[in-house]
Amino acid sequence: MKAALIWVVAVGLLATEAVGQSFGRNKPRYKHFDFEVLETPNFSIHHYLKNDSALVEFASWAEHWYRLHQTIFRDTFQSRNPILLYANHPDFQQTAAIQGMIGIGTGGVTEGLRNRVVMPWAFSNQHTNHVLGHELVHAFQYYKLIHGDTTLKLQNIQNIPLWMIEGLAEYLSLGRVDPHTAMWMRDAVQSGKLPTIKDLNDPRFFPYRYGQAFWAFVGGTFGDTIIEPLFVATAKNGLEAALDSVLHLGQKNFSNMWQNGLKNWYQPLMEGLERRPPGRKILDDKNAGEMNLAPTLSPDGRYLVFLSERDLFTIDLYLADARTGKILRKVSSTVRDGHLDAYSYIESSGAWSPDSKQFAFVAFSKGRNVLVFYDPFKGKNLREVAVPGVPAFNTIAWSPDGREIVLSGLVDGQVDLFAYDLRSGRVRRLTNDRYSEVHPAFSADGQWLAFATDRLSRDGKPTFGKWHWNLALMNLQSGQVRNLDLFPGADNLNPVFDSRGDLWFLSNRDGFRNLYRWEQTSGKVYQMTRLPVGISGITAESPALSIGGKKDRLVYSYYQDGKYTIYQALPDRFEPQEVDPYDVDFQAATLPPVGTGAPDLVSHLLQSFQVLRMLPDTGLHRKDYTPRLQLEYIGGSAGVGVGTQTFGTSTAMQGGVDMLFGDLLGDHRLYTGLALNGEIQDFAGQVAYLNQKNRLGWGASLSHIPYRVGSLAFLGLDTLDLGGGFRLPTGKYALDIFRMFEERASVFAQLPFSQTRRIEGGISYTRIHYRIDRFFNYYDEFGRLVFQERTQLDAPDGVGFAAANAAFVADNSFFGITSPLQGYRYRFGVEKYFGGLDFFSIIADYRHYLRLKPLTFAVRAMHLGRYGRDAERLSPVYVGYPWFVRGYGLISADDVLEANKLSVNQLAGSKLLVGNAELRLPFTGPGRLAVIPSQVFFSELTLFFDAGMAWSSTDDIDSGQQVGIFSAEARPVFSVGTSVRVNLFGVMVLEPYWAVPLLRETRVVFGVNIVPGW
Repeated sequence: MKAALIWVVAVGLLATEAVGQSFGRNKPRYKHFDFEVLETPNFSIHHYLKNDSALVEFASWAEHWYRLHQTIFRDTFQSRNPILLYANHPDFQQTAAIQGMIGIGTGGVTEGLRNRVVMPWAFSNQHTNHVLGHELVHAFQYYKLIHGDTTLKLQNIQNIPLWMIEGLAEYLSLGRVDPHTAMWMRDAVQSGKLPTIKDLNDPRFFPYRYGQAFWAFVGGTFGDTIIEPLFVATAKNGLEAALDSVLHLGQKNFSNMWQNGLKNWYQPLMEGLERRPPGRKILDDKNAGEMNLAPTLSPDGRYLVFLSERDLFTIDLYLADARTGKILRKVSSTVRDGHLDAYSYIESSGAWSPDSKQFAFVAFSKGRNVLVFYDPFKGKNLREVAVPGVPAFNTIAWSPDGREIVLSGLVDGQVDLFAYDLRSGRVRRLTNDRYSEVHPAFSADGQWLAFATDRLSRDGKPTFGKWHWNLALMNLQSGQVRNLDLFPGADNLNPVFDSRGDLWFLSNRDGFRNLYRWEQTSGKVYQMTRLPVGISGITAESPALSIGGKKDRLVYSYYQDGKYTIYQALPDRFEPQEVDPYDVDFQAATLPPVGTGAPDLVSHLLQSFQVLRMLPDTGLHRKDYTPRLQLEYIGGSAGVGVGTQTFGTSTAMQGGVDMLFGDLLGDHRLYTGLALNGEIQDFAGQVAYLNQKNRLGWGASLSHIPYRVGSLAFLGLDTLDLGGGFRLPTGKYALDIFRMFEERASVFAQLPFSQTRRIEGGISYTRIHYRIDRFFNYYDEFGRLVFQERTQLDAPDGVGFAAANAAFVADNSFFGITSPLQGYRYRFGVEKYFGGLDFFSIIADYRHYLRLKPLTFAVRAMHLGRYGRDAERLSPVYVGYPWFVRGYGLISADDVLEANKLSVNQLAGSKLLVGNAELRLPFTGPGRLAVIPSQVFFSELTLFFDAGMAWSSTDDIDSGQQVGIFSAEARPVFSVGTSVRVNLFGVMVLEPYWAVPLLRETRVVFGVNIVPGW
């Protein structure tokens, strides 16, 4: 009996391992951060910066934002709100305070459990300040829901659309004069794709931009004093009810007002402008992607490297003919270069070598930015460089003599220009000040370096509450810098030199984003384009312009119809018009309505940054960070229910509670779970600790888990002696309750090498013991329990065993609608059992996904096996499970196998070899992925070929002799078929399939899988 009970211990051990294998990407902790705490009147800033002046300025910004948002929300914090400040984005991506991956497009996060604001220092003072202001809006939003109104709780945030939440954060931190959001609104008006308020729930409409325009319209129409009551009313009852109760407008009427307001404001401003950008369209969604970014021309003007999501799942580098736009090859891809975590595509561009033979670009790797050098014509990675002393950088420029690369680097809260010597590897600092310097560009003779800086704005006053970019020239021989005071208050970015020494750049000085040329000899400025939307990258600070060749060919990225299209043009295709270098007009950059007379609190509050004062040292308190576990989450059914179990065996109790504790940085987490479902013997508990402080993450857990099964038998009619000569006729039943208790102690660890590769392992000890209770229940003729006897039977001996496991895992795949569609996954692992069980198991699993738009060809090869003395003592694994080989499932196997004179035992064993191939077609779902666009129904069609074989020893294969109870000759099986995978609202994936077992007697077998595609 003991052997049989061991089977119960590990029923489906191998099958469970196969289905539930842990893939997924990693979140490596490449560095150890020594955090300190700076306390201000309203914040506790956790940081590791050594630049005290930058830190005090950041703290002053935080306190100023607090006063601004306090005015709008009519609320205040009761205690210091935590801010976790990272020195740069690569460091921020490693934070343990936020679970899950952080992409390079995430500027900051505010989580609701402890209201932590988690953010990095950005590549400009204005961007850092804006992200801080944006995230502190979220802190006030959470605080308002939790503490500001007794009728609200955190769950009420589900009533507020995401675009309202993010849009309010943008409006309160940027205001209504915002050229970038206005560009999006002008594009929606011009393209005729202006959404209704109801449409804004569609993810196609970016919540930040459209949400900001919504709140600007609300504030401009009804006054900014309406923000707080509308936010609260929406949290209580939803948007539609809130519009009616607060604004006294139905959603449809308000939507019409908003659409008409945008049209009436922007259409007159766009009249008479160029409808067609100068030059020739060379890269758009027809031959590339919808986002074609950061175009960079080779010095000879013949080739172009750009970033694009042409392959949908990743942003990759492509090489194209600069004249025609013909794509020559993919230069690099994170799918291929799996050791690179990502490319820096948001606010960065690459640089060509002077001989037009190499291309350098910025990537994320192992917790820092690196320079990657490629031969773009062969797609060959030549080398990767971590710039000494500069852990984060973005825009780069290659010197005309080929000796240096100048980059915009972020070091300890300060953005400066650095020159990296390609031969010696030495770095020299070109600027060292509190100003931000970005977008470096060399003149053709190498004497001048142009760049953008916020020096004039920072030394003067912000405009509309924001610091702005001016252009500057550095004489590389003397080091002297000349600031160009062009279009004060506007953002002037992306300077490039032409062969004559004139400077071309992008500016929003007229509210649009157009191309300009500064004539160095005369100082005159010429406007080269008059476009209704804008020349832009993803953000306002993204490079979007390049120049090259003897003819000064220009390429630029134009935003139109929600897409980024690249144009090329020679200088004679533009119609220059001289403009006053001090002429600035932001009408087209303003979100309507304008001049209504409604209280404009937000604009007034943002203007107060002009008189921003630094916090005095007396208002600051510095101390060391001490980790302290605090309750972050409590859930489950905390109460206890009492009832009667089936057949009246006893009084039953039911209830449970889960609690999560953690320190503020997320380095330490403690989980506890308690549950009771039945009698006191059915109590379950678990406690687990996780340490994420260092690169090697580790943890430990203790658990006690009961499992219960029962059997009922009717023993016949009986009479129950009630005493005094009375006997009651009854029916007698025997109920056996079999309990298995599992106590386990384990220690586990994980060491990521990158976001895609890791090793993991652990050791554990498990003790299994049993209890059997027998109940004799007597029921009268009406089915009422009248008497019960209980006794405890002898239980089988328990068993204890230890296990140690290790695995190497890689995963750079990209999941589609119901299954991975691109990349690869593999896992190679071994686990050794010893003590009460003595064997080891092996898993070798490799999967590859080749995307051939719109199809994906997927293959899998997998071996699972138990080897050693007790390899046959556990229950076998069956090759006909539908996640292995479809068409041989246990429900349908009898008819299929009987017709072909096969037994189930021939398809079961302690070892398994499986091979699969699938052709996958996303059928319904997102328009760019699926054949039939749908926002609700997500499905995938497949054609498949499955093959597999199970065995217990080599004798099963060679001679077919009986081995243990699994006697039969091992037999490989094959099937072909088709299936439909359906994603049920992200909760589960359902796969009905039709399989044809490739046997002598074939038939179609129907079955259902309830797991995502492998």
